[in-house]
Amino acid sequence: MTMKSAMSGENTRLANHVYRRTYMKYMFASDIHGSAYYCRKTLEVYRQSGAVRLILLGDLLYHGPRNDLPREYDPKQVLAMLNEYKNQIYAVRGNCDSEVDQMVLEFPIMADYALLSLNGKTIYATHGHVYNEEVLPPMQQGDVLIHGHTHLPVAEAMGDGYLLNPGSVSLPKDGNPASYGILDGTVFTVRDFDGRKIKEIEL
Repeated sequence: MTMKSAMSGENTRLANHVYRRTYMKYMFASDIHGSAYYCRKTLEVYRQSGAVRLILLGDLLYHGPRNDLPREYDPKQVLAMLNEYKNQIYAVRGNCDSEVDQMVLEFPIMADYALLSLNGKTIYATHGHVYNEEVLPPMQQGDVLIHGHTHLPVAEAMGDGYLLNPGSVSLPKDGNPASYGILDGTVFTVRDFDGRKIKEIEL
């Protein structure tokens, strides 16, 4: 083996190592609304997905006065399940989340937004009742806004950036199935709990 080919092989190995370290998989879910059934399914998908973090976009425990009760409505069971993953969850506050919810959840949920740097992308994660496509946060070219709140899946370009919504895991609207989002590298995919692809976009 020549010195040049050895160096080339080493550079390829290092490049692959950097890629594996930099580009990771993240799961996004929103609007559990106290459904023990769909919380359980969400965590099952998370465990099987290989994602390194679960990012929750608000409305975790309470169903809200405008919504029907979701399947297996049991906020106490939901908080117990989520607390088991407290070191793997990033979360923001939804309009149905309260200080009482924070008292029983063992990870922070009261921030209106989280500014994340994931896989080379700046991602503004929020629930959607304060910041959304109508009221944008400060964003630069290529930035990503992801929110829940509407219970509708979205994955589309928005001006010079991107708008994402994983839909609702428990109370989807407009005939959509219960869904979640996966960011794998720079590809964001919304899937239902049968694994069917609903939306997808390259960021």
